[in-house]
Amino acid sequence: MEGQADDDPESNSLHRPLLKRNRTLSSTPLAMIGAKVSPIESLDYEINENDLFKHDWRSRSKSHVLQYVFLKWTLAFLIGLLTGIIATLINLAIENIAGYKLLAVLNYIDKKRYLMGFAYFVGTNFLLTMSASVLCVFFAPTAAGPGIPEIKAYLNGIDTPNMFGATTLIVKIIGSIGAVSAGLDLGKEGPLVHIGTCIASLLGQGGPDDYRINWRWFRYFNNDRDRRDLITCGSSSGVCAAFRSPVGGVLFALEEVATWWRSALLWRTFFSTAVVVVVLRAFIEYCKSANCGLFGRGGGLIMFDVSGETVRYHAVDIIPITIIGVIGGILGSLYNHVLHKLLRLYNLINEKGKLHKLLLSLSVSLFTSVCLYGLPFLGGCKPCDSSSSTSTGNLKQFNCPKGYYNDLATLLLTTNDDAVRNIFSVNTPSRFNISSLAIFFMLYCILGLITFGIAVPSGLFLPIILMGSSYGRLLGIAMGKYTYIDRGLYAVLGAASLMAGSMRMTVSLCVIFLELTNNLLLLPITMLVLLIAKSVGDCFNPSIYDIILELKGLPFLDANPEPWMRNMTVGELADVKAPVVTLGGIEKVGRIVEVLKNTTYNGFPVVDEGVVGPGPGRATELHGLVLRTHLLLVLKKKYFMHERRRTEEWEVSEKFSWMDLAERWGKIEDVAVTNDEMEMYVDLHPLTNTTPFTVSESISVAKAMVLFRQVGLRHMLIVPKYQAAGVSPVVGILTRQDLRAHNILAVFPHLAKSKDSNKGH
Repeated sequence: MEGQADDDPESNSLHRPLLKRNRTLSSTPLAMIGAKVSPIESLDYEINENDLFKHDWRSRSKSHVLQYVFLKWTLAFLIGLLTGIIATLINLAIENIAGYKLLAVLNYIDKKRYLMGFAYFVGTNFLLTMSASVLCVFFAPTAAGPGIPEIKAYLNGIDTPNMFGATTLIVKIIGSIGAVSAGLDLGKEGPLVHIGTCIASLLGQGGPDDYRINWRWFRYFNNDRDRRDLITCGSSSGVCAAFRSPVGGVLFALEEVATWWRSALLWRTFFSTAVVVVVLRAFIEYCKSANCGLFGRGGGLIMFDVSGETVRYHAVDIIPITIIGVIGGILGSLYNHVLHKLLRLYNLINEKGKLHKLLLSLSVSLFTSVCLYGLPFLGGCKPCDSSSSTSTGNLKQFNCPKGYYNDLATLLLTTNDDAVRNIFSVNTPSRFNISSLAIFFMLYCILGLITFGIAVPSGLFLPIILMGSSYGRLLGIAMGKYTYIDRGLYAVLGAASLMAGSMRMTVSLCVIFLELTNNLLLLPITMLVLLIAKSVGDCFNPSIYDIILELKGLPFLDANPEPWMRNMTVGELADVKAPVVTLGGIEKVGRIVEVLKNTTYNGFPVVDEGVVGPGPGRATELHGLVLRTHLLLVLKKKYFMHERRRTEEWEVSEKFSWMDLAERWGKIEDVAVTNDEMEMYVDLHPLTNTTPFTVSESISVAKAMVLFRQVGLRHMLIVPKYQAAGVSPVVGILTRQDLRAHNILAVFPHLAKSKDSNKGH
């Protein structure tokens, strides 16, 4: 037993070092952003409390504080207003383009001109997909996909370049219209979340980069911290606009995308979603009178209303409900696994160039169109009865005689929203044959896998709802007379279970489904299904968004540290890193230029030597941390002195403003410094953050990671456990890359064995 304890790193005490390393801990991350691999930097969510910030903070009056609060609420209102308007325009365009396309195709079929209908259907979808894909491939690669993983990474503290620009916003809007109208198996929900965050980011910075409004009030939001709050409001507004679910939108931001939360942010996100709902309700009421073409005929504010059915369930229904939850968890995790493999394959194809990305999108479009048009011929004709004809009005006659409808065409030759309404329909026990639902389920499993990852804006919500609802309705048919629950409600539960099994959300999904279906009686069984599905899915793999984050290489910090991190200290991490680079409080210009050119670090400890301490003799003081961008600002503004001295406050105020510190100042290669200036000095004290977060070298990695993530840090200084003469006041610096389990295991590979043994137990 004693030898076993020695071999197991989990049994080591904190003071026992784990120095079985094979290489140096890396801090140069790369990630896939859009179409290319980009270096990734973290965001400065920490307040930089230097002398300039303190002076600006002291100078703010009550009127300035009121301006700041008023502007935050104004921006929250504008985010909701613009997101609601754009979402309505997207829905209006999709319903009309897709609706009139399908009407023309069905008209050809009614006239028995099947080949002409096929050519029109395939050709129109091909052109719509091409328009969306060309925009994404050539103009805004970051607009492809849902955008939710990148939003989640941004709110975690990772800078994702070009994700929230004006070009991305425009391409996302037009691309979503084209891709969804083309009948591809994707939704507009994910893109709407991305659109909401783009609107929030552009409003916060006063417009696009090249056309910013230089309004002095916007200076309050020229920092990563306030921009994070705005983007959180944008993400909740996007979900609200997608599902017409205000409370669900707030909870989605809280549960899925936001890393940092507080009560004031909760109020503003709720206010934004309330504005979105008011805008959507106003447009829907206006469009009900046929002022918007085909838009507005699919129902009111509730997208998939099943409130007409009184939910009745008994103890025996616990069995099928449990089965739905288990199936949802297994299928959701299987979907994540296969999609993970397929996205790796797509990445290899996309690396070959823009033409290959475009051809991949068009190939998927052709395959989808052929299946959607051809498979309905396998469906059977069913007579239209009074209940089915009045329930939705979406039944498709297709190739059937008058008074009959083709159940498979009713599911396939329609918009995705109408397909969900058809499967969710209540009091229609015999509307769809088992064979038609099975074909629909298998087809959308295939389409859901091959469509996600192509170069068009796409969302995962609706494809997963379509898959889940079909097997849910199949289970309802299989239960037959042994259940009291309507088959349409089984479809709702199936959709909820698959979403929980794939995305691993519970609270927000529960509320979204209640607001989608307008049936509060579903609450108890929906909660049970979601909990079971998530628990089963967690046994196999992470959520789909976590898998995409890993594939893209985005260094996301999870909320829960690995168990072995508690038996490792940050001092051991500092030992395997390159020596920390420090600067003096008054430093030579040449030294600053040398450090900036020879390192890629974004923060440098400022250390003063020979400081008069409380005891006898001189001491070394850790004054704080100075950022790379502030050093570049010093060099660009030529803030140099001939003699080595501390500057006065008025000298600094004349040269710099607090606004200057919020800007990013490019690269060291863009700065020109003469040989004479190299010998001059810079006083770094006014620009140094004097209150950086520090941890003792004896603290565990687990505790350091939790602190780093919850506070939203970019740098964390490691200070020595013992203070003594000749001991440096700083041992090292931790960044998010240093705290990622994957990177630590690469340096300490023996910890992976401990991790695997824990899973076995």
